[in-house]
Amino acid sequence: MSTRHRKLKEKRKEIIEMTTMADYTRDLEQLTALLRAGVSPFHTILYSSSYLDKLGFTPLSLNSHWELEPGGSYYVNVYDSTLAAFRIGPSITDNTGSSPLHIASAHTDWPCLMLKPAPEIASGAYGKLNVSVYGGPILNTWLDRPLSLAGKVCLRAKDPFNPDARFVCFERPLLTVPNLAIHFNREVNRGIELNPQTDMQPVISVLNESLNRNFFFTDLLAEKLGCSREDILDYQFCLYNCDEPQVLGIQNEMLSAPRLDNLTSVQACLSGIAASRPENGIRMAVLYDNEEIGSSTKQGAASLLAERILEKIYLSLGFSRETLLNALLGGFLLSLDVAHALHPNKMEKYDPVDRICLNEGVALKLSVSQAYATDASCVSTIEQLCLENSIPCRKFSNRSDIRGGSTLGSISSCFMNMRAVDAGVPILAMHSARELMGCRDQAALTRLTEKFLE
Repeated sequence: MSTRHRKLKEKRKEIIEMTTMADYTRDLEQLTALLRAGVSPFHTILYSSSYLDKLGFTPLSLNSHWELEPGGSYYVNVYDSTLAAFRIGPSITDNTGSSPLHIASAHTDWPCLMLKPAPEIASGAYGKLNVSVYGGPILNTWLDRPLSLAGKVCLRAKDPFNPDARFVCFERPLLTVPNLAIHFNREVNRGIELNPQTDMQPVISVLNESLNRNFFFTDLLAEKLGCSREDILDYQFCLYNCDEPQVLGIQNEMLSAPRLDNLTSVQACLSGIAASRPENGIRMAVLYDNEEIGSSTKQGAASLLAERILEKIYLSLGFSRETLLNALLGGFLLSLDVAHALHPNKMEKYDPVDRICLNEGVALKLSVSQAYATDASCVSTIEQLCLENSIPCRKFSNRSDIRGGSTLGSISSCFMNMRAVDAGVPILAMHSARELMGCRDQAALTRLTEKFLE
């Protein structure tokens, strides 16, 4: 090991050891509150909007005229599952050299099961729900768990172009996907492939005379909403794991919970924009939907959404489009999403050097394929921010013969032509119905985001 690498390793160890329980308890509590509330992308945005309302941010309508002021704090709800919040420096000018644009981003969705348009399936005495697989979940982790439903329902309204949208969470265990007993599949512990259509349909009821075999779920939903069955036009429902977040480990050093991917990053963005007090320029946090299915939607990162919101901001402030372009080309994006922590039972799956464990801080995610935004100058900027502010971090890359995932950084920076870095907390069991992280790491990610948006 070179002298430089040895000194960096010693510095990182010193930073980690400096972190005390008091340093990370607050961030863990805030994350836990979001994990409980964010049971669908819609509910994550409802929680985020309420959080920003309490901080005095002004809500804006996406398709209306904006009258923004230097020194103001604003947010815009985008189609109910995406959100952009921003602060404008009181001394902002059209000189982008002294008015920097910094954006932190995360995503609000997670791999799960989603309800199909015709939901009811009567199977013998059982009532099941017809579901699709969203994203890339580890399907067997969804078996035998208490599950519920949360999402958005649209009701008939006077104006067909503006349906009456309601947000629903059943808030109790309602259904489960039962495993087949080992007696009927003696080879189950050797591995079994689950068919999304035939094996993942959850049981919601044992039917009897009081339930309509054709509309048992629609009737339940109508009762929940206090409307008639005929008023329900359409819906988007996620099945979510009802298990509570739990701290575990000898020293309470780990957090086991659903939806760590990627509500850890959402919370860091919210904390970062809340703490931001820019003198110049604009600081923004964007929470995108649909990352788990490629981001190619009107509310996803693979769209012109962020640039169009920024154009509205700069035009409202009286600046030209050239000023916006200068800000974009001179700006910086910190894309936040979880990283792969070193697995204690599968260490051979990881790079021998560029790897990170739980409670080692922020992972700076690098990939020569640009699946993660990788640029030496940009990574150096974030690494220096961490070192100067005693924020633990490590560089991460996948094994050269294993294809990793991808995330928002390369997608967003491609559309906006911005400098970008991908970073996040390391977790185990990524895309499981229940994931595992280090309790200290949320504080590290939050401190980085706060310093970045400062």
